[in-house]
Amino acid sequence: MHPDEHRFLGELTVAAYRAINPGDHDGALDDYEAELRDVAGRAAEAEVLVAVDGDGTVLGGVTYVPGHTSPSAEFSERDAAGIRMLAVDPEAQGRGVGEALTRACIDRATAAGRAQLLLHSTPWMTTAHRLYVRLGFARDPGRDWEIEPGFVLRAFRLPLDA
Repeated sequence: MHPDEHRFLGELTVAAYRAINPGDHDGALDDYEAELRDVAGRAAEAEVLVAVDGDGTVLGGVTYVPGHTSPSAEFSERDAAGIRMLAVDPEAQGRGVGEALTRACIDRATAAGRAQLLLHSTPWMTTAHRLYVRLGFARDPGRDWEIEPGFVLRAFRLPLDA
């Protein structure tokens, strides 16, 4: 990811999250938007990957968290890596962008010798859930995270052959 793509990817990420949950009338996403937009901050403490088309247009992005010591980590397992903020431009969805970004994170975690790849997802990201399961992730309800009363992020875990 190039620094000149940070702002664009931040706006794309907010748009993708808004498109998934257009009925966010309780404002659950409002407080998170600043973090979604802060691609430069994520890039300083983790690895931000982008998918681009043939003309260089950014189609999506993901934050790969290489280990538990990263400030971006939502896990404490020493043998794990993580995925955060996977987003695909609503206009590019259905083209394999999310899968390519997820596979890139799997490849990085495997190459780093990690035993597992972890992520959290909102309940309404059902398309992403199907992708994760297809790629071998399993729901891990014991790692679900209630970030505020009544709002639970769903955990997924992928064992890796490191």
